[in-house]
Amino acid sequence: QVRLVESGGGLVQAGGSLRLSCAASGIIFSAATMDWYRQAPGKQRELVATITRGGSTTYADSVKGRFTISRDNAKNTVYLQMNSLKPEDTAVYYCRTLPSWGQGTQVTVSS
Repeated sequence: QVRLVESGGGLVQAGGSLRLSCAASGIIFSAATMDWYRQAPGKQRELVATITRGGSTTYADSVKGRFTISRDNAKNTVYLQMNSLKPEDTAVYYCRTLPSWGQGTQVTVSS
């Protein structure tokens, strides 16, 4: 059974930073493509960043240059480093590896 557990969310002022973590179990993590999604109130869930098993990364235009996705295969963990945070980054952030989702972690950015 796949389990994804996010952590690291919280309240931060605009311009600040947070690092999200997602610990995975029940999968061959080193072979998995991992995604971070987010969902703001009243909006659809959107893809934020992806990292492949080979370490290739892609980002939504809205976070390019500010967010960095990375992985530690020894710890079965994927990270999302978020810098220069903006109020519009406020959302619940979810970790995903098909077909499973984590429970989400709230990120709130105050202006």
